[in-house]
Amino acid sequence: MLWRQWAIFVVVTLAVTACAAGTLSAQTAPTSAAPALAAPLDNPLGIPDLSKIAPPVQTREGMSSAIQIMLLLTVLTLAPAILVLMTSFTRIIIVLSLLRQALATQTLPPNQVLIGLSLLMTFMIMSPVLQEINQDAFQPYMNGKMGQMAALEKAAVPVRRFMIRQIENAGNQADVRMFLEYSGHGNVEKFSDVPTLTLIPAFVTSELKVAFLMGFKIYLPFLIIDMVVSSILISMGMLMLPPVLISLPFKLLLFVLVDGWHLVIGGLLLSFS
Repeated sequence: MLWRQWAIFVVVTLAVTACAAGTLSAQTAPTSAAPALAAPLDNPLGIPDLSKIAPPVQTREGMSSAIQIMLLLTVLTLAPAILVLMTSFTRIIIVLSLLRQALATQTLPPNQVLIGLSLLMTFMIMSPVLQEINQDAFQPYMNGKMGQMAALEKAAVPVRRFMIRQIENAGNQADVRMFLEYSGHGNVEKFSDVPTLTLIPAFVTSELKVAFLMGFKIYLPFLIIDMVVSSILISMGMLMLPPVLISLPFKLLLFVLVDGWHLVIGGLLLSFS
């Protein structure tokens, strides 16, 4: 009986498809003889015509204003990347994420908490740099005492100084030389002569190295706890019991007793001094 039901289903499907095809051909046949020029578009929603609202640029001043608006929108789009790649945010978020993995607390603290704490710490660490940018570049530009290019050059000075200091403190000058050789500036000897586009990836690489090194130091005591708990469970024959389930309370207890958050946050702040 099952094959009969399938046969009926196939026949009905073919019949419906044939009827639908015939209906569509009957509807589309008259439209093939339609004139080349279509009728005016009916616009019941009242969508405005942008060509009439925003006419094309006719003067050089209008073109300059349009380019400035485009550049401003581009900078606003790249602002998160600038925040991540040229500040202390990268090191902080990586260390906090490795700490959460070492504790094996899954999603606790949540990502929103870690990112919010990292942003607040970034603003605190970068506040001297931001104040210098505001005083030497932004305020003179707003008061009309400095042009755009001059303001950008002045604003880049404290940011470059911060990145250079972190690279020197970490001893990662080899990363700068690697990017200089790749970009064809291998004869540069002073940090002041290093192009900014070369300095940024070297700074990011240096921050990744420092963050992973700090994460390893944080990970080590919790790894020892996992190994001890696993050895005890194996010796007791409890092979089916997950070691993480037993070691998690001991990790939390150790972290609270040593005031872990104070040590981790304090170590991060001191690493940028």
